[in-house]
Amino acid sequence: MLITGLYTLNIGLGILTKNKKILIVTECFYPEEFKINDVAISWKDKGYAIDVLTLTPTYPLGKVFPGYKNGFFRKDEYQGINIFRVHAVTGYRNSVIKKILKYINFMIFGSIAAIFIGRKYDYVFGFNMSALTGMLPAVLIRKLYKKPTMFWVQDVWPDSVYAYGFKKTKILSTALDIFVRFMYRNIDSIAVSGKGFESKLTPYIEKDLIFHYLPNWADDLDNNLTSKNLGKSKEATHFTFAGNIGKVQNLENIINAFCFLSNEYQEKSQLNIIGDGSNLDNLKLLANNNPNIVFHGKKPRSDMASYYKASDFLIISLIDKPIFSVTVPAKTQTYIAAKKPILAIINGDTASVIQDNNLGLYADPSRINAIAALFQRCIDMGQTERKKFTDENDRLLATIFNKEKTIDKLLKLVTNKD
Repeated sequence: MLITGLYTLNIGLGILTKNKKILIVTECFYPEEFKINDVAISWKDKGYAIDVLTLTPTYPLGKVFPGYKNGFFRKDEYQGINIFRVHAVTGYRNSVIKKILKYINFMIFGSIAAIFIGRKYDYVFGFNMSALTGMLPAVLIRKLYKKPTMFWVQDVWPDSVYAYGFKKTKILSTALDIFVRFMYRNIDSIAVSGKGFESKLTPYIEKDLIFHYLPNWADDLDNNLTSKNLGKSKEATHFTFAGNIGKVQNLENIINAFCFLSNEYQEKSQLNIIGDGSNLDNLKLLANNNPNIVFHGKKPRSDMASYYKASDFLIISLIDKPIFSVTVPAKTQTYIAAKKPILAIINGDTASVIQDNNLGLYADPSRINAIAALFQRCIDMGQTERKKFTDENDRLLATIFNKEKTIDKLLKLVTNKD
């Protein structure tokens, strides 16, 4: 009785404290390597109770990770974070139909799970990494249980749907516009990873919803690691692309441009492609066993600093589509942290970041001759000129692309604290 009385008194006085609960909704989470992992751990370390609603891990190969079972609803734990996983569609790496089913699958099963677990949370945070369909569970919790809900948007719907090859028919356009408008008009706060996102999303949101520009930060890199042996001697000029290998990464033009170089310039350089994805096999055929083009496969994030250190120039590339002009790939910030010159073979905001801050050089992604000329210029470039492209890196990492500042700002927006 005494304990019960004290408990009641403490509640009445507002003395009893309780960790606020945040549910993160995301299609990918640990052991998949995305920045949302860092967000969850940071918020947990600040005293919040963090749960995650996600899929069984399968990215990027479309196969269930070793040690995991693809059940319809399973629960596990990572560093004190509860993870609720729903069934994932597999085999989507080379199948458009299965990719669509993958997105629909999380929309449906994630929403069912949200109905059962959503009531207990104080806040909901949606990490919108790709398809907006994956954010429906978050919106459903807001509609059913009136929980404050925020999105951090990494991709722009509906524009990205058409950029990936879907034909813009009247039926599809109307359906997507209705869906996107419904989603964005049922959230309380929004942050975007690209400045250009605002103009694309404004037609779909409520007028009083304020956009917050919060770009991705750089991965933590141990620049003291020993350089990897990439194949050729250190005297050769090493160009490196690292990341997802899909159609939109424009690697066909990168490889064709490199092969366009004379034998003399190819012998003095090497094109390194690190990663995996749906277009890898096609690119290997295109490279046609060129000894100066090396596919290293997917590497752990913890090893990437040693690959960057061994490189002379780091490549950012996307196909020339309007939607990608407002996209800043997350690798941009990581390349800045690697402190190597960046080749922006991409139009729009990313090219502006690189050129405005003298971080590297630009080439039109659709012009193979221009990309080849860029490679040749880099091979001829001396070390002193190359070094000038890294003078602004530390300032950018400490201000605009700062990990701690971004995660703290996201937390303030989620919890509505100024």
